[in-house]
Amino acid sequence: MDDITRGEELQEKLKNKKVNGWKTIKEGEEAQISKFADEYIYFLNNCKTEREVIGFSKSVLEKNNFKSINEMSELKTGDRVFYINRDKSMFIAVIGKERLENGINIIGAHVDSPRLDLKPNPLYEDEEFALFKTHYYGGIKKYQWTTIPLALHGVIVKPDGEKVVVNIGEDEKDPVFTITDLLPHLAQEQMEKKLKEGITGEELNVLVGSIPFIDDKISENVKLNILRILNEKYGIREIDFLSSELEVVPAFKARNLGFDSSMVAGYGQDDRVCAYTSLRGILDIYEPEKTAVCILSDKEEIGSMGNTGMESRIFDYFISELLNKLSQNTPNMLEKVYANSKMLSADVDAGLDPTFAYVSERNNAARIGYGIGLNKYTGSRGKSGASDANAEYVAQIRNLFETNGIKYQLSELGKVDTGGGGTIAYILANKGIDVIDCGVPVLCMHSPYEVTSKFDIYMAYKAYNSFFKD
Repeated sequence: MDDITRGEELQEKLKNKKVNGWKTIKEGEEAQISKFADEYIYFLNNCKTEREVIGFSKSVLEKNNFKSINEMSELKTGDRVFYINRDKSMFIAVIGKERLENGINIIGAHVDSPRLDLKPNPLYEDEEFALFKTHYYGGIKKYQWTTIPLALHGVIVKPDGEKVVVNIGEDEKDPVFTITDLLPHLAQEQMEKKLKEGITGEELNVLVGSIPFIDDKISENVKLNILRILNEKYGIREIDFLSSELEVVPAFKARNLGFDSSMVAGYGQDDRVCAYTSLRGILDIYEPEKTAVCILSDKEEIGSMGNTGMESRIFDYFISELLNKLSQNTPNMLEKVYANSKMLSADVDAGLDPTFAYVSERNNAARIGYGIGLNKYTGSRGKSGASDANAEYVAQIRNLFETNGIKYQLSELGKVDTGGGGTIAYILANKGIDVIDCGVPVLCMHSPYEVTSKFDIYMAYKAYNSFFKD
């Protein structure tokens, strides 16, 4: 064997070696990664809206001996509870051995994803086509939503409180919907526009029918025929759209990606990949030292506002309920809990795409297959709107991951002046909690078909589970 040079010795000792995670897995671990990814794909295909995620999570939690906190008059170490906020967000806790005033371990993900919402008065007829008007939700590239199969999910609530659940386009026997686009032969004017203007928000109209109701004495016969179908299937009238939440989402399924099936392709992975892995992470927690809390929040994609978003006081209410039912509440105790707590803001990161590498600074870009990504700060340009984790806390998380054999990487969201983004991290940091963003790198983020690495997904689960135990 050749002698090791001084330079090679120093390189081994001092340089931060970035290694593809697949090269580091142990014998038998690939099968575990594959099984976990299969279960995650099942979740994606059954949870395309925030309501569906919360319903799925509730079912899983109840099967694992979690109870609604509303059913509990008092709490003790090892109790497993959840609180559901208006069917669109959720807080989950496993009560630890230490008093809450010593701090809690929080992981927060969000369950909403970019999509198209139906407008309050969506149905109209034009040139004997029936269409739905939509209002896009979150940051999307509008042209990506044309000429793909679309499904309709959501609820319609009647004035008497009856709730009608809608899910059309997922079953192979269901019809699908689509948004039309110009044929290239006639698109010369459109193709001269800037990419962001090629399709406008008001052109995101969903095609839903073309057969007229046969009656020469009425107008808008195609629209009436659609209303007839909806009335027969769901018992609704056009006015019932006023009190509905109907979301247009991609109809295609999440699938294995690549000849080697090393990746997952599917809609809504921002941020359901972190929501699922954090949910799975807390299922395996029983009597932690510190109370473990998992947040599944809503409205992150539009600023976290509203009573189901993290800007509301509902999380404070949940922690206060824990304190009350543990008989640990005293004046200013909530603030003391937060001041001693730590959190992982579980949100996705932008993966380095070799086709579009010019938007990334390679030394500080998250790479697919290199493990979970840590973002010390987000924001844009001069860190505007960022939550910037302190060095001491970053060191704690590094130590936790390195001790538990979790592959991780520190990254930034693109080049400094190129753009930026945010998460719920700053909201919890404003309460006095130590927070760092920690999530799975994604390609094609905010598109109808996002891409993640199965290795990174599994590392996220291990990271979140280890954090809850810490």
